[in-house]
This record gives sequence, C-alpha cells and structure tokens, in this order.
Amino acid sequence: MTEKQENILNIALRLFAKNGYDATSTNKIAKAAGVSEGLIFRHFDNKEGLLNAIVAIGMERANAYFETILSCTDPKEKIKRALSLPFSIAEEEHEFWKLMYTLKWQRGVFDSEGMDAYKASLAEAFAELNYQNPEAEARLIEVLLDGVATEILLKQQDPSDLLETLLIKYDLN
Repeated sequence: MTEKQENILNIALRLFAKNGYDATSTNKIAKAAGVSEGLIFRHFDNKEGLLNAIVAIGMERANAYFETILSCTDPKEKIKRALSLPFSIAEEEHEFWKLMYTLKWQRGVFDSEGMDAYKASLAEAFAELNYQNPEAEARLIEVLLDGVATEILLKQQDPSDLLETLLIKYDLN
C-alpha cells in the first residue's frame, strides 16, 4: 500500500469515526487528504470500497489480538489474556476501534468466524477448568468485554478496577 493510500485510509477512518459513514462523502475525504476524489475511486473504487479496506485492516488487527489468546495452552492464562484484551488496546488505536464498534452496530459488520474460534477456545479453557457451562462462560466474557470496550472507547472511563475485579472473579490474579 502506498503512502497516499494509507493517508486516504487514515483520513477516511478519522472522518467516518467522527461524523459517521453515511455523513462522510468521498469529496470530504479527498479534500481532507489533499488528493483528488478520482484518486480515491482509482484506489478503492467507491466509498464502500474504502470502508471495506478499513474493515479488512480491522479484521487483521482483531485476528492478531485473538491469536495471542488462541495460541495460549494454559486455560487460566488463556482466560486472563481474553479478559485483559480491551485493556491492552493502545490509546492511538481508540479512534479505529470506535469506528469498528460503530460499524458493528450500524451496519452489522463483524467477524463472526474469528469470534466463533475465540469463543470456542475460551469455552474449551472453561471446560478444562471444570466450569458447569463453559459455552455460557465464554459468551459472558464476550459480553463483558463489549461493555468494557464501551467504557473505554465511548465513555472514556478508566476501567482498570474492572480488570482487577474480573481477575478476582475468575481466580486469575
């Protein structure tokens, strides 16, 4: 990917996150990026293609985060890593993840395949630790982490006390 393409994607990401996808025109993106609208169309076909490129990057990032969990063999450590996930997102990535969460709700964009593998791996860890309903525990972790992400990304709260509470709840500290 060229430097100009990366710049266009970064500007589009910022504008989509700030104003919403539907309210952001390719013309606004081109002006903010200092390029012609035609260049956007040449590299990404249309606004939807631009969004798809951003979502593809998001899926790569999410999969990289999930891989650190999926590759872990110790069940307690796997659960601890899963619980710690939203707390480990760098602040400079917050705008990006705000957009991903917005798209998840507004457009139904999410990686169910990656999430299925993640939840199955967590359920397996809970089963190894003899939890009564490992699948429900894995789903609960997913729901808790969505809530924590909301605290961090939308409310801009410091949720560090929540991580400690979760680690105590699951006897992981």
